[in-house]
Amino acid sequence: MIKFKTGIGYDAHPFVIGKPLIIGGIAIPYKYGLDGHSDADVLIHAIIDSLLGAGANTDIGCVFPDSNDEYKNIDSAMMLDKTAKIIKNNNYEISNIDTVIIAEEPKFSPFFKDMRKKLSTILDISSDNISIKATTTETMGFTGRKEGIACISVVLLER
Repeated sequence: MIKFKTGIGYDAHPFVIGKPLIIGGIAIPYKYGLDGHSDADVLIHAIIDSLLGAGANTDIGCVFPDSNDEYKNIDSAMMLDKTAKIIKNNNYEISNIDTVIIAEEPKFSPFFKDMRKKLSTILDISSDNISIKATTTETMGFTGRKEGIACISVVLLER
């Protein structure tokens, strides 16, 4: 039986006018939100994908398909809670999560503590086991042109 499993997740969404920007379950003051079927929380979506890849051999699109109206405009925190239950039902515990938000703006560091607290509450793990960082692409690519935000997540699960 495998004792440890790792997973990687990635998500990206374009900016849109008229929606709030929700990252890590926290509303971030900014002129744009993100476009998507749900609330388009790229951080939570990347975490979900990394968890499902490691612990359930599936992905976010299979568990929460955008063709299902049940998930239209859903709070991604609810999707993360369901994912955590899937991981626990597969007899894994989340050891740690490491993430990177990729965007030119806005600045995310003032919100890291609140994001980590929100995620730790949903996942029932210590916020010390959740790392959130942010970087830019030095104006390269769609994030560099300020067209949207991307995120990468890596998770370690333990049985």
